[in-house]
Amino acid sequence: MRDAMSRTATKRLMPSPDDTRVNVPTTSIRRVEADGVQVFYRSAGEADAPVVLLLHGFPSSSFMFRELIPRLANDYRVIAPDLPGFGFTEVPSERQYSYTFDRLTLTIEAFTRALKIDRYAVYVFDYGAPTGFRLAMAHPERVTAIVSQNGNAYEEGLGEAWGPIRKYWASPIAENRDILRQSVLTAGGTRWQYTQGVANPENIAPESYTLDTALLERPGNKEIQLDLFLDYASNIKLYPNFQEYFRESKPPLLAIWGKNDPFFIPAGAEAFRRDLPSAEVQFLDTGHFAIETHVVEIAAAMKNFFAANGVGRLKAERTA
Repeated sequence: MRDAMSRTATKRLMPSPDDTRVNVPTTSIRRVEADGVQVFYRSAGEADAPVVLLLHGFPSSSFMFRELIPRLANDYRVIAPDLPGFGFTEVPSERQYSYTFDRLTLTIEAFTRALKIDRYAVYVFDYGAPTGFRLAMAHPERVTAIVSQNGNAYEEGLGEAWGPIRKYWASPIAENRDILRQSVLTAGGTRWQYTQGVANPENIAPESYTLDTALLERPGNKEIQLDLFLDYASNIKLYPNFQEYFRESKPPLLAIWGKNDPFFIPAGAEAFRRDLPSAEVQFLDTGHFAIETHVVEIAAAMKNFFAANGVGRLKAERTA
């Protein structure tokens, strides 16, 4: 009887024929010094594969790409850093780091140099958009394609949820700073960003907003976030420059958007076509963190988009 049970247990542990054909790339956890910062990043894929750079937003980190990375890494080298002030990237106090979007961009540019990355497609989300668009403006020859998932570059894309932050821009006094500290920078405020506009909020993995909340609570981090809230106004001023880059460089662009996002509304996705008539625009019935609910759809759309625009190996496979 025991032998029979043992054989049965062994059989159940054996992978099925389908399982043996599935090769799920391993995601590595790494750190590298760039711009005087210890940048934490996740990566997967072959070293010589075409690069896809994933840039997260507020208040998340590269953790948001945990399900996307392995879905792309059979065809691409996928790299996702934590921006300074987020995730597990460490900024030494003696660095006297200035938390502005210009500085974040310089750090990520230094990060790409440290990894010897000189060509890449870039996925931008939320804060990752003004960071990625600055990179693209500075080095248009390096960018093979852009995927914007609720990554805005147009005034009409700003939703009503920006109201309290706009008030802070207009009057950056302590009272308005405290309002944001007590409303946005809370556990409830973080969870709301993940669940607002989602049909089934209970399906959002609690690890996501729980991790973000814990990292926001680190000593000094809320002041960093409030500094970045204030500096976000610099991104609005650069929108015309981003749009000029789109018109002049004509990068292939996929805007794939959670249409129920209270921060970046669908008009911002549609606006890309004004400067890039060939831009592909797709809407998903979800909120700001579309990747939490629609990672399968986003990964498939990215692969199709890259193949259609000759980005990376998928072109070679298709034309072989």
